Amino acid sequence: DLARGLVSSFTAAISGGAQYRKASFLLDSVGEQVFPDFVQLREQPFLPRALASANFDGEGVATRESSLVRDGVIQAYLLDSYAARKLGLRSNGHASGVHNLGLDSTGKSFDDCLASMQRGLLVTELMGHGVNTVTGDYSRGAAGFWVENGKLDHAVEEVTIAANLRDMFKGIVEIGNDVDYRGGIHCGSILIDRMMIAGSD
Repeated sequence: DLARGLVSSFTAAISGGAQYRKASFLLDSVGEQVFPDFVQLREQPFLPRALASANFDGEGVATRESSLVRDGVIQAYLLDSYAARKLGLRSNGHASGVHNLGLDSTGKSFDDCLASMQRGLLVTELMGHGVNTVTGDYSRGAAGFWVENGKLDHAVEEVTIAANLRDMFKGIVEIGNDVDYRGGIHCGSILIDRMMIAGSD
């Protein structure tokens, strides 16, 4: 759920509404490398029995398979017809959100990702709404487990994690193969190289 929320912050920033209102830290970002080059984000609206499959969006515009991010580079905005007109572009079938947006795994399991991290915080719960899609600033209350030597060590609560979304996106190290297929975004656990962690013993 939490990894999917990180992808949602990205899709909010590349939405047509955020673009024409100039309310995004990823303004005019098509063609820009925002993620490491191994990151692929693909939309597959025709997957059988998937929860977000659809032939048309909420305005009747046909959906299509596409890459939102290829080799870490943004390929398109998410446009409904109104936002498309405001930007001088054409709708690409996103009046009702994304349709089975999949973040490709780097091939490692959840346990492999913990082993790669060695020492850090596994976040299992987030609190508050400290995500600013205009500046990219990210600050949330968090709980989870401290990891030592690649293994869960002890529970952690009442801490704050903070960074900028640009740094978080560029700092993705691994994407797990523990994919959650519920909802319109399909992704596994995401390992980020560093964030600020604040709290007390």
